[in-house]
Amino acid sequence: MPRPALRLLPLLLATPALACGACGCTLNSDWSAQGYASGAGLRLDLRYDYLDQDQLRRGLDRVAFSSFSFPAAEEVQRRTLSRNTTLTLDWSPNAVWGLTVQLPATVRSHETLAEGDLEASTSRSSGLGDVRILGRYQGFTEDHSFGLQVGLKLPTGRTTDTFTGGPQAGGPVDRGLQPGTGSTDLLLGVYKYGEWSMAWGWFAQGTFQAALAHDAGFRPGNGVNVNAGIRYTGWRALTPALQVNVRAEKPETGAESDPANSGATLAYLSPGLTAQISNQFQVYAFVQVPVYQHVTGLQLEPRFLASVGVHYNF
Repeated sequence: MPRPALRLLPLLLATPALACGACGCTLNSDWSAQGYASGAGLRLDLRYDYLDQDQLRRGLDRVAFSSFSFPAAEEVQRRTLSRNTTLTLDWSPNAVWGLTVQLPATVRSHETLAEGDLEASTSRSSGLGDVRILGRYQGFTEDHSFGLQVGLKLPTGRTTDTFTGGPQAGGPVDRGLQPGTGSTDLLLGVYKYGEWSMAWGWFAQGTFQAALAHDAGFRPGNGVNVNAGIRYTGWRALTPALQVNVRAEKPETGAESDPANSGATLAYLSPGLTAQISNQFQVYAFVQVPVYQHVTGLQLEPRFLASVGVHYNF
């Protein structure tokens, strides 16, 4: 692996898991591609995440859809399929300061049986999600291996999508399944990375997210992401990596919220591989496998998550 690539670690704040079975990928992909820059320059990352939530869970347990009789006394979701694309632009004027802008877009289909319904209602959402702007400072140590992040998530995503089919057609889709949350959120992060040897590197990262302002009384729950990983850089062209990703989120509150069926603590084991195409260009792929899933109420969760992406240093 070229030495310049060893000076870099994660740029991305992991995307939070949302309530009501919405997509949430906690992977920190950019550490394996290039990551936090210790030098000046412009970097671009384009990532695609695939998330098929088709397993009903209550608390720690899986629940069979066939165990319900309809009409039911509660909403029973059948499936949520999310395909998300995130463009990340990162600029560092020097080795100490940096600015990251994330532009997410989503395509999401959803199927559910509302309380009292005999037939499923369906929806399809697509469009821009909530933009994130993050500044970072990493001037605490001589090697810039420790840093802080401060930023905002902006309410750029739409929150007005409705069901397109079934008994609930024309009615609003759950706020946790909209392209955006309608809230302006504070983002705080801290990270540290290092090298055990010339061939092994590691990182640890924690981020906190909380709504500062919200729309129509709906407030997403505060959340914490904790990511840690190792990678092997002894091969020139390929870099295998392994991460542990943990997300804990409080239930949503306010108008249009579903506090009884939102909020979760989720943990994933995430192996992946980065291919060095040139000194400037990398491609990567990861799979996230759930190892712990504790949800509030009845929610959908995935069997796995898949992510692929490209990273370019200008």
